[in-house]
Amino acid sequence: MPKNFLITSPSNVTYLSNFTGSNGFMLITPRQQYLFTDSRYIERAKASIKKGIEIVDTTRMWRNPVDLKKNWQGIIKKHKITTLGVEESDLTVSRYKRFKKITPKVKFEDISGHFEEIRMIKSKAEIKLLEKSQQINEKVFNEIKKIVDKREGHTELEIAWKIKELGNKFGAEDVSFDPIVAFEKNSAIPHHAPGHSKLKKNDIVLIDMGMKYKGYCSDMTRMILPPKPTKKHLEIYNLVLKAQIHAIENIKEGITGNAADALSRDIIKEAGYGENYGHAGGHGIGLDIHETPSLAEGFKKTLKANTVVTVEPGIYLPGEFGVRIEDMILITKNGNKNLTKIKK
Repeated sequence: MPKNFLITSPSNVTYLSNFTGSNGFMLITPRQQYLFTDSRYIERAKASIKKGIEIVDTTRMWRNPVDLKKNWQGIIKKHKITTLGVEESDLTVSRYKRFKKITPKVKFEDISGHFEEIRMIKSKAEIKLLEKSQQINEKVFNEIKKIVDKREGHTELEIAWKIKELGNKFGAEDVSFDPIVAFEKNSAIPHHAPGHSKLKKNDIVLIDMGMKYKGYCSDMTRMILPPKPTKKHLEIYNLVLKAQIHAIENIKEGITGNAADALSRDIIKEAGYGENYGHAGGHGIGLDIHETPSLAEGFKKTLKANTVVTVEPGIYLPGEFGVRIEDMILITKNGNKNLTKIKK
């Protein structure tokens, strides 16, 4: 593992420095940390980043040889950097070549995933932010459910926009992803894009939504059953709920992502719906909506205490409807704590 790092992932930059601007990268050495950004964000960086990080103005760095020599190559030379860890999974080919061109004598070594592994374990402060994000999420959902329960013919798009509006009203800085609002047949599409379908009296409704609070994401999926659900609605809903409850009751520190996924998947397979459950059983969450670890087939790493993951089994019947139920849980030494308090 190299001792010097070029950090280009926006979420990793935020995690390491508190900087949230859209244009910035970091150079981390054993002796000093640097944040590189342009003139649009200099004052913002001064007001927000962690103490001890030196800010470097990149406004003219890429096109002015004097600035390049002073602000990048000079720092590389000062710290005698011969090998630099880079996040290849975050860099486009052109951006990689750009950094390589201005750092010709330095060997680049891929460190993709290194800081994501560090971010996987949440601090007490991070856990509080995730809890607050989910509290706002639930507050919004309660209001949305009241609207849906009236069955007044709103479209999926209208409900999706209302989620965003209420999130802002209740203190979120943004949604953590565009809400998924799907009525009846559309709920059989796991990541349906809300459209102009109008809510009918006997439609089952899938809502997958999340808020962002001080950079941290929440994620939750709930089903809203119609006043008179069909026998099939209830059968599939209760099966998914059973699978999810079983998974949550048994996920704890030390279980592999593969085994955690199997807890819900095996129940659904045994009921004959294995082919109708195509996605992973859950994922890590934090500054990004999808983080490591994965609750998925083939993920052999173990879950660690103070990791926050989603648990979200689903069954999707094309042309009919789908059901997904999703909670956020905090992995603990002895089991887990469900951060999602709202009724299923």
